[in-house]
Amino acid sequence: MHMAKSEKETHWLFLGAVFAIATCGLIYELVAGTLASYLLGDSVKQFSTIIGVYLFAMGIGSFLSRYFQHSLLSWFVRIELILGLVGGFSAAILFICFPIATGFSILLYGLIGLTGVLVGLEIPLLMRILKDRMAFDKMVSQVFSFDYIGALAASLLFPLLLVPQLGLIRTSLFFGMINLGIGIYLSFHLKDAIKRAGWLQTIGTCFLLIEVIAFAYANQIMDISESLSYNDRVVYSTSTPYQRIAITKNRKELRLFLNGNLQFSSADEYRYHEALVHPALSAVPAARKILVLGGGDGLAVREIIKYPAIEKIQLVDLDPAMTHLFSTQAMLTAINQLSLRNKKLHIQNADAFTWLRSNTEQFDVIIVDFPDPSNFSIGKLYSVTFYKFLQRALAPMGVAVIQSTSPFVAPKSFWCIDTTLKTAGFQTIPYHNYVPSFGEWGYIMAMKNKTLPDIGKFPAHLRYLDSATMQQMLVFPADMKPKTAPLPNKLNNQYLVNYFEEEWNDYLDQ
Repeated sequence: MHMAKSEKETHWLFLGAVFAIATCGLIYELVAGTLASYLLGDSVKQFSTIIGVYLFAMGIGSFLSRYFQHSLLSWFVRIELILGLVGGFSAAILFICFPIATGFSILLYGLIGLTGVLVGLEIPLLMRILKDRMAFDKMVSQVFSFDYIGALAASLLFPLLLVPQLGLIRTSLFFGMINLGIGIYLSFHLKDAIKRAGWLQTIGTCFLLIEVIAFAYANQIMDISESLSYNDRVVYSTSTPYQRIAITKNRKELRLFLNGNLQFSSADEYRYHEALVHPALSAVPAARKILVLGGGDGLAVREIIKYPAIEKIQLVDLDPAMTHLFSTQAMLTAINQLSLRNKKLHIQNADAFTWLRSNTEQFDVIIVDFPDPSNFSIGKLYSVTFYKFLQRALAPMGVAVIQSTSPFVAPKSFWCIDTTLKTAGFQTIPYHNYVPSFGEWGYIMAMKNKTLPDIGKFPAHLRYLDSATMQQMLVFPADMKPKTAPLPNKLNNQYLVNYFEEEWNDYLDQ
């Protein structure tokens, strides 16, 4: 009777291990995909290639399992310990190496490949261990059921709990400790069936202790990575479900980086935001209702509230961490002049595409301040479909303005946005200005009305923009025009993302 109870406990122990290793395996994959999208951009491409490499590596691991013929339980414990170490430290290794490794992609896919092989070994070995303990059909159904349930748990926990609360480094370390815990527990519980169980217990415990220490110092590990990534001192950083936010400071300026990409410098952001906001607002002197899409830093709103007649400002930004940060941190509210606390402002944290599709309200001016279209998830916000939603939200005599990347570095991308707006039915007025932190930067005003508006009656005391400067901004020299006419950006082709990636890569490789 005692033996039957022990066998039952062991049976459920192994099924619990299946659930845990399935969860751990998918978490490592999600960590790598998220980290790659943070560091390398183009989330669709990164997740697609990482999933492909990971599944291929799992297939290799499953194939290699046939060569493990003896001491299967011992090998299973060893694999758990190795996987716990490799997978647990994967995020920390990648963050540290990104600023200094010339072949970062090789390291990234090497780690993904190694992790996939180890995960691919687990289930086949475990099924062979269980085959003498239970009927084959029952074993297969239970093993795969627990495997899929573990995958579901990982996919739900990762975006809703793990990334917001732990961050990527602690998440990978936490699940590395789970793999180590499985190996250590099995080496104690089934020590009579495992060769050199005491040695494995000692090694596993040492690995676990190292990961516990690393977990406690995860913030310091991230600080080291960011000190290597940025020239200036990092004064704030955090990971959200949507992006990595970092703020650096030197004697002259604060800089905001999202996923490693510069968003603004406090030294010259006024040039960008004055050029983004005031031409459109000057074209609609009777404007009362304003919509801002993106712009969670509140800097565009700061310029909008210089018009006393405006009655309502609706801000839609995806990331609540951004709007909270720029509403509460003193060094940031000093830059946006507490604009996100203005009584006229209504903040909605939502995906702009979804929000605009369901919106029924019309606005006199719409300010579109999204990041550059560096990946497909952002590229949809520059599509014909999105601009048709935008047109529906714009009042008949209203004006929208879209930040449209650099017409000097990426002329095809810039004029693709112009073509896309025209395809959606807008009249357009492209213009550009010089922002020292970014170089030449482009914007496009869009309107339903075929009569071009009167632009140039700006508020007094702007630091950069005046009527004479505006006239210069409307002139495009030959080197800011594409050699071939770009195609409109549609949801089913995303030409703009390809144009953008090609042009910016060519520019950075020079």
